[in-house]
Amino acid sequence: MTPRLPAVPSLAGPLVAALFALAALNPLASAADLVLTVADAKGKPVADAVVSLLPLDAPAPPAAEPAAELSIPQRDSEFVPLVAAVRVGTSVRFPNEDTIKHHVYSLSAAKRFDLPLQGGGTSPAVLLDQPGVVSVGCNIHDWMRSYVVVLDTPWFARTDSQGLVTLVAPAGRYRREIWHYRLAQPVAEEVTLSDAAPLAATATVALRRDRHPVRRDDAGRVYP
Repeated sequence: MTPRLPAVPSLAGPLVAALFALAALNPLASAADLVLTVADAKGKPVADAVVSLLPLDAPAPPAAEPAAELSIPQRDSEFVPLVAAVRVGTSVRFPNEDTIKHHVYSLSAAKRFDLPLQGGGTSPAVLLDQPGVVSVGCNIHDWMRSYVVVLDTPWFARTDSQGLVTLVAPAGRYRREIWHYRLAQPVAEEVTLSDAAPLAATATVALRRDRHPVRRDDAGRVYP
């Protein structure tokens, strides 16, 4: 009788994960492109949508270095920009560049804070340490708004005025998510990126009506 050899544990799972992480950290590794156009139900481009790729075959690689601090100033009683996307662990400041007071706050589950701000361009840093969407407002001017999308992946970007975004990530399977402040919830689907050719696609999203308060002047007139 042929002696039975001892069973050898499979290394496929850990090996795949290790190779995926190594590829993500190596700038010379095989990379793939996702070229996506986001449009509404009428075919018009959707700007300020945040598109992200969450890897399905292994955890997202850790940040290689501390994230640069984000600044969202108030200018002419508006937040600039309206939408920003950052990775978990990024700090953000809200400097008041106006000559009037603002009271910046968020009641979001991802981050709650309350910042009464005088004019002068100073602001304490707020650490965004949880993934999610941080909706920011001003207690004095209810039309002011900003959205900070905090992501636990290095592969994300915001669509431009043509609804276009390009992401470069290692070849593999991902959950592609599209977030927009007028979507009832993010739109997600599984995609596979290959280094053989870019993946070009168009995503159509159903935007809700924008019900945010209209900006008015001191006399109650709507701004042009």
